[in-house]
Amino acid sequence: MTADHVFTALASPARRELLRLLLDEGAQPAGRLAERFDMSRPSVSEHLRVLKDAGLVAESRKGRERHYRLEAAPLMEIRDWLSPYERFWTGRLARLRDLLDDMEDEIEDDMEADDA
Repeated sequence: MTADHVFTALASPARRELLRLLLDEGAQPAGRLAERFDMSRPSVSEHLRVLKDAGLVAESRKGRERHYRLEAAPLMEIRDWLSPYERFWTGRLARLRDLLDDMEDEIEDDMEADDA
């Protein structure tokens, strides 16, 4: 499993929704997950396979059912990859906020001068 596999798995809205369901509701059988989608069960199973291959879900068998649970560890690698970009944008937005605050102060000063 590589970051490319994880990014590929996350590219699909259906797969992101599967991950959200597993996060919010915990482990569940494939059939219950499939009921939540307007697509065939084999299509949902294919999405689950992609998530499993990327290491984002784990599969276990309980009788005839396949149960899936979230495995979030691969997301840590993605978070680490995104971290420098988050710092970049946080810094840019802070500078923009400072610039807007300075502009607001200048406008207020100009308005006070006009009133005087």
